[in-house]
Amino acid sequence: MDWITAFLLAYLLGSVPFGLLLTRLAGTEDLRSIGSGNIGATNVLRTGRKGLAAGTLLLDLVKGAAAVLLAHHFLPGTEGLAALAAVIGHCFPVWLKFRGGKGVATTAGVAFGLGWPIGLAYALVWIGMLALTRISSLSGICAAVALPIAGYAMGRADLLPWLVAIAALVIVLHRANIARLRNGTEPRVGKRG
Repeated sequence: MDWITAFLLAYLLGSVPFGLLLTRLAGTEDLRSIGSGNIGATNVLRTGRKGLAAGTLLLDLVKGAAAVLLAHHFLPGTEGLAALAAVIGHCFPVWLKFRGGKGVATTAGVAFGLGWPIGLAYALVWIGMLALTRISSLSGICAAVALPIAGYAMGRADLLPWLVAIAALVIVLHRANIARLRNGTEPRVGKRG
């Protein structure tokens, strides 16, 4: 029963569409009608509102960390499942007909929730690749690949199945980006459209 409870609560927390909520409150155009149509920070940035993008990034990160920390406190042993459920909730929110974001910021949050060294490794790869390439999708993909490696290297082999599942989900959701990366048409951060 704890596993079902952990999954449902983490999924619901992860499914809060902060990008859409913030842009609606700010009176911008419908986030789902621009750029990729996703609800994450990268697409919020395409509205030209850097503050909203930063707020989305932070809140998506916090909801991921909160899901894991709540599971740890109230349902010990379900943290890995809660991490995966929070990312699934962000990517497939019930409130938006299961069309959400790609899970990069929420994955950062769950990584920090599972252990700050794992989160730090994820963040360093994500930020480092973003600084080098200015391509959000490539940065997120590289960070996703680093996630299970970091977990294993930090002595959390028990989390490996969950971290591999999260990484695989993030990568699969970036398949269109991967195709654009291959043909050189993937946009750089800050480019609208």
